Amino acid sequence: MRTRPLLAATAGLALTAGLTLTGGGPAAADAAGSTTVGPAGHAFAATLNGTATFKAGSVTITCTTSSSAPSGDTNRVPAAPGNTNPAGPVTIAVTSPVYGDCTGSLPGVDISITTTGAWTVSMQNGSPSTATLNAPAQGMVLKSSGLANCTVTAAPDGPTAITTTFVNGTPSQLVASDVTFPVKVEGGFGCPTSATTATLNATYDITDVTDPSSQITVGS
Repeated sequence: MRTRPLLAATAGLALTAGLTLTGGGPAAADAAGSTTVGPAGHAFAATLNGTATFKAGSVTITCTTSSSAPSGDTNRVPAAPGNTNPAGPVTIAVTSPVYGDCTGSLPGVDISITTTGAWTVSMQNGSPSTATLNAPAQGMVLKSSGLANCTVTAAPDGPTAITTTFVNGTPSQLVASDVTFPVKVEGGFGCPTSATTATLNATYDITDVTDPSSQITVGS
């Protein structure tokens, strides 16, 4: 268990199975295409670019620092040939993101979050390419204390997936734009207890820790 003074998604946030498309008739979607994540075996870090916002009901949290760093086997592209999937995503274990310098739309509250369980990200080549953050059931719990004592549990009833866009570049980026995921909100006055989903907006720079001159990329 990790307790962090933060708000996350990756979230956090974060946060399920990889992206999977199945056949089932004339209107069924095509099967997922080939994906290669590179460079094979390289470790990577994710660092917030700008701010991250998490909104549930009328309550919004804004954080100005956030990161996910490699630790052991997490945040590491699989060695070849495991970094390629001919018919679907490449899934990688990741370190859940740490957030800091967070402020809330409710004044006079402090925020903390506890993350548990195994988190992964599933990279899928496409137009656009995606990075689906896979969160375990109840894998993130946000608490506010002070003038409003609220508990927000992400993925309250089972694992969930937060699908973001992956953009190759220098550096490559993971972009979450109005991405929603299920939550359960408990508490008294000031807590958005009627909210059943939360919305994440954040952009992360994805950098190659093994070779800073290289870029982490998603292709076919």
